Amino acid sequence: MSEPVTFLSRAEALVGTHEANAIENGARTLLEKRDRVVADFPIMEELRDRARAIRLHALNNLDRLLAHFTDRVEEQGGVVHFAADAEEARSIVAAILEETSSKLVVKSKSMVSEEIDLNEHLESRGVEVVETDLGEYIVQLAGDTPSHIIAPVLHMTRQDVGALFQDKLGIGYTDDPTELNQIARDHLREQFLRADAGISGVNLAIAESGSVVVVTNEGNGRLTTTAPRVHIALMGMERIVSRWEDAAVVLEVLAKSATGQRLSVYTNVITGPRREDDNDGPEQVHVVIIDNGRSDILSGETAEILACIRCGACLNICPVFRSVGGHAYGTVYSGPVGSVVTPGLLGMEPWWELPYASTLCGACEEVCPIRIQIPSMLLHLRQRAASEGKLPGWLEKGMARYSRTATSPEKWRRAKKWASRLTAPISSRGWIRRIPGPGRGWTDYRDFPRPAKESFAEWWRLHRGS
Repeated sequence: MSEPVTFLSRAEALVGTHEANAIENGARTLLEKRDRVVADFPIMEELRDRARAIRLHALNNLDRLLAHFTDRVEEQGGVVHFAADAEEARSIVAAILEETSSKLVVKSKSMVSEEIDLNEHLESRGVEVVETDLGEYIVQLAGDTPSHIIAPVLHMTRQDVGALFQDKLGIGYTDDPTELNQIARDHLREQFLRADAGISGVNLAIAESGSVVVVTNEGNGRLTTTAPRVHIALMGMERIVSRWEDAAVVLEVLAKSATGQRLSVYTNVITGPRREDDNDGPEQVHVVIIDNGRSDILSGETAEILACIRCGACLNICPVFRSVGGHAYGTVYSGPVGSVVTPGLLGMEPWWELPYASTLCGACEEVCPIRIQIPSMLLHLRQRAASEGKLPGWLEKGMARYSRTATSPEKWRRAKKWASRLTAPISSRGWIRRIPGPGRGWTDYRDFPRPAKESFAEWWRLHRGS
């Protein structure tokens, strides 16, 4: 029987690879841009506090806001659908496309569509699905999956993309970013004009007006939501705020945290289908509001994670993510936020190990525009994994033994003495460079300090009077 694929096995396969190096370089660049624009924006900290209050208020009033939003959408001529899980969401979208005889669908980037495996489901029913966000388009051509929340191909270099376009599009090789963008634009333009339906995500929904907001840095978002005759907006049920004033605050901190821009290039607002005097826009607008485990998160200890605005800042600063990239997490949501969201949406099995994919350094909370308390939620999920018996036997027994020792001063003193003696043969100049057994996971990448012969408490007892 083969060993199960885990975060650790995926991460070990990625460390030091071309993909991991590209992730490190890309994440560092995004973080540096974020730091520069924040430094030039003196009210950023105040806006972070306001954004946090706005998002937590929305979560605390989610039922009322969703009901109000639904009424406003329907008043504008749109249709709202509620999906309890991924299967129901896929069925709703497929039914809309069948009823409207839609055979070609263009998509603007949508994490929730990845979450529910929508593309595969639609393609199995004979619907052609074309990703139009440049990163998602590259991922689709490569038969790959996104490696970052906002930069799907952060794991690829421009040389990788040039070789991919040469192979898949039958063109001459180039790695010039401007030329690559133009090549993608030329290939996608016809798809927008031919498409029967467009599917987008939802960055924010505005309860007071029934509007959905789609934020992009490319024109594909606007074309996806206005050129086809049918627009389907896929919305995680938590992506809502009360008023336009609230949305303005969230959008301010989103762009700065995500890509280091003062404001995103395109902020698309869709409020119902095309009216009689409109020159363009879809004939039908459908909003599919998806639960898929969010209610369970909302009722638990990690409810605050639903305040996330998907900026990706916590990924860019996380030392674990930057070492291995998003593919190590095995799911669409990666990095610190994914380590909380994924077990919440999909259950602890087999995702219980993701909360351990963290150094608990706290950098994710420091950089988060909503100040989400990610480290405390990771600790809660670790505690839950342990209480549910998910840990490997050696770790569970080891932690139980450690707990008994650490809570007894006498046992702790003896253990420190023995640790110093037993590690003497495998240490050199105060450092242990190879720990046997499970401990080798540490020393494969760093040295471990040898326990001191004399503790500070012992030294203090001997020398405090001198």
